[in-house]
Amino acid sequence: MSAPSAEENTVRRRIVPDGGETPALARTVEALLFLSTDPVTIAELAEAIEVGEGAVRAAIALLAEQYAPGLRGIALRELGGGWTLASDPAQEEAARRLFSRPRIATLTPAQAETLAIVAYLQPISRPEIARIRGVSADSATATLLDRGLIEEAGHSEFGALQYRTTTNFLKLFGLRDLDELPDVARWDPSPEEQAELRDRLMRAGEARAG
Repeated sequence: MSAPSAEENTVRRRIVPDGGETPALARTVEALLFLSTDPVTIAELAEAIEVGEGAVRAAIALLAEQYAPGLRGIALRELGGGWTLASDPAQEEAARRLFSRPRIATLTPAQAETLAIVAYLQPISRPEIARIRGVSADSATATLLDRGLIEEAGHSEFGALQYRTTTNFLKLFGLRDLDELPDVARWDPSPEEQAELRDRLMRAGEARAG
């Protein structure tokens, strides 16, 4: 999280009362983050509370201090372009024992491969995924859709339905945004090289299929 600006510090001094008690705005932000199943952006919080974004950032900064690592079992995290409250990863084993089941079912190799293709080449259609993998992508794509890891993203120029990853994907892998995906193109390819890589993957998939 970046350091608050001078304006945000001014707002924070105005909304934080003497004595260190959590101000009403920070309590409201905390409640909204608790109620939301998905990360909430600063703009969405400001609109819901009907205050300026600077005031919300100041409240987030205050909550970040109160939820600093090691202080509580709940952590304030920035994920997928928004903010969310999540359990402290250090408590994961205890949580697993309490609920006696994994937090999320393991992806099969086919599902993981399909998800990786969508993550790096999105938006991408099911026929393109099948050409890259060399086998049908119907089952894996349907499962990823059901689990909310990918979603529909319009149609290609040829009319095929395309897919992209969701906020749940970012949450599952602990990413703030897609820019935090591991860089598989270590050579910093140009757009032309990226297009060539896609074509090579397509040809490799067709060879595997045939």
